[in-house]
Order: sequence, then structure tokens, then C-alpha cells
Amino acid sequence: MRTRIKICGLTREADVDAAVEAGADAIGFVLYAKSPRAVSAARAAVLARRLPPFVTPVGLFVNAAPDEIADACAAIPTLMLQFHGDETPAQCDAAGRPYLRAARMAPGFDLLNFAQQFQSAQALLLDAHVEGYGGGGKVFDWSLVPSGVTPPLVLSGGLSAANVTDGVLKVRPWAVDVSSGVESAKGIKDADAVRRFCEAVREADARVAASAI
Repeated sequence: MRTRIKICGLTREADVDAAVEAGADAIGFVLYAKSPRAVSAARAAVLARRLPPFVTPVGLFVNAAPDEIADACAAIPTLMLQFHGDETPAQCDAAGRPYLRAARMAPGFDLLNFAQQFQSAQALLLDAHVEGYGGGGKVFDWSLVPSGVTPPLVLSGGLSAANVTDGVLKVRPWAVDVSSGVESAKGIKDADAVRRFCEAVREADARVAASAI
């Protein structure tokens, strides 16, 4: 199985192009005004129009009002949603779009119960538990991830080219998600770092395939 790659927090055309060239499967736009990587729905729509077929735009929301989500979906018809706040299953379903649900990983967090609540999610995005919302570029303890979780898992939280190979080998996620680990500044991606990250994921996939022979 090939591990899918999502590059999140993009704000510039050049970064979108670099992520696509490196082989990203999905591009994330932060539609949360308090984030240093925030973009408006209109700006995200401009950036999303650069995406070729089969590269998915993803909009990250934190406790957003329904009309805010609807406006973003209207601006980007192919938008997948990513919920990072305190959204309930009913609120996630009400948007009427495929969605990812972030899980804030910490000792004592019951991921299996959380997964049961969000069975309608396309995937669960595992991030570190920090103050506020988002993972803050922090790695969580991967041993906290139990086996047999459905929906599929997206590994996030402090990933970079230096550790994503180990993350894929230990967690075996459906996909990985990176933001700060490929940046030169908040919201500014480094094209070489993006390329190295994608190469490291492919290295992990090759090692998984070799171990199965």
C-alpha cells in the first residue's frame, strides 16, 4: 500500500506547485482566522484552482459556523473538510461533505471510542494534544495508537523528513500530514523540505514492501 501525503497550511502559489511536483496527494488550507497560516475561502479557492486532477484540496476548520463551511464549499466544489475543534459527529455530518476528524492524542485518550463516534469520517487525523487547537508541531507518543482502528488513520504532529519514515513504519497509517516540518517560516513552505519529506515517505513504503516479500 502506498502511504498518501498531505501538505497542510499552504498560502502561496509556489508552495502549491512545489507540493504537487513532489507528489502530494492532498493540499491543506487553514480556514481558521486565529492561525498564522490562515487564508480566506476566496484565497484558498484561487490556490485550489492550481491543483491538477486527483490532488485533493482540504479545508481545515475549528468550530466554524455552518455558513462559513458552506461558503468555503461553494468556493471550492471539490473541498474535503477537516475538523480540528470540538465538533460533534452530528456537526461534522451536517456539512454534507467527506471529512477528516482530528483526534488529540495524549495518555488516557480512548481512540477506539473516539473512532466509534466518528465512523462516518473518511479518516481520523492523529495529532498531538497541546493547549489551544492544532498539534503545535509536536510529536506524540506513537505507541498510544492501538491496532484495529477504523476509519483509516492519518498520522500528523511534528512530522518531518527526519522522522516520517519511522512514523510510517511504526504506525502504518493510511496517510501522513505535515505542515511546520516543511516550512522556512510559518505559512511559507520550503520546496526542498517538501521534496525530502515525500521521498522519506516513499522510502518507508519501499521498506514495508521489502519486508513483505
